[in-house]
Amino acid sequence: MNKLIMVSLWVFSSLSMAGAQSAEQDIINHITKLFVYTDEQKWDEVQSSFAKQVLLDYSSFTGIEAAEMTPDQLVAGWSGFLPGFEATHHQVGNFIVETDDDEAQLFCYGTATHYLPNESGKNVWTVVGTYDFGLVKTADGWKVNIMKFDFKYQDGNTDLPKLIQSKATKDK
Repeated sequence: MNKLIMVSLWVFSSLSMAGAQSAEQDIINHITKLFVYTDEQKWDEVQSSFAKQVLLDYSSFTGIEAAEMTPDQLVAGWSGFLPGFEATHHQVGNFIVETDDDEAQLFCYGTATHYLPNESGKNVWTVVGTYDFGLVKTADGWKVNIMKFDFKYQDGNTDLPKLIQSKATKDK
């Protein structure tokens, strides 16, 4: 009888751990796809990664206060800026995930490299930091409702964003 109880507990424990690992992997995949789709400029997929309202906080990098916005507003900003680069590459890793039923938090490292050939020959701008994400589970899967970037450092040609803005102004 004791063996039966022990085996039952082991099976239940194993199934519970597998379910938790599956949820964690789903969340990691969701965040990874968000960055891949951003680099591929698949804006519909990027937009569908987010909940109906998102608290976006890049204040440590931009100095602009955190704000709640819709996925439409968020994607409009990114799609109006990132295509100005010839290429972007977001790399994320060192994931730490905590789940609680229908809510989750994910912490990760992030590096964003932006490439834009220009007259200076300094064609790369890199931004490094960490992210804190909040996610909610919906009928359509996990959705990001909080995205906070904690800036560590940048390197390369920090004037590349200005080049893009100036080019966009000239093209109007």
